[in-house]
Amino acid sequence: MKAVLIQKKCEKALKGEDALPVTMSQAEKTEMVDKARSAIVLCLGDKVLRDVVKEPTTTSMWSKLESLYKTKSLAHRQFLKKQLYSFKMVESKAIMEQLTEFNKILDDLENIEVHLKDEDKVILLL
Repeated sequence: MKAVLIQKKCEKALKGEDALPVTMSQAEKTEMVDKARSAIVLCLGDKVLRDVVKEPTTTSMWSKLESLYKTKSLAHRQFLKKQLYSFKMVESKAIMEQLTEFNKILDDLENIEVHLKDEDKVILLL
């Protein structure tokens, strides 16, 4: 999502309208903040969107997303590890779909700085 904001040249809006350069007009600042907010909303699924759409500012929306998905609490860490260790492939799903799900779990763990060796990942997948 951050890559989309960078591509649209509005990632600075995540810090708030007050943090934008003073050389920008108020209209440009408002446009950048609105563009960032709409990019975030368009990238989110329905379930996640319900959790953050009520936030009044782009900054608070981004903070809420970070608190939901980048939290490093012990409970969150244990939840993700449980997902990883209990992951099982089933015949009714496509292999690519299951690999995507497995990689998502690994990415979520990497985001909270839980690093696994490649050989451990392979063993878990097998």
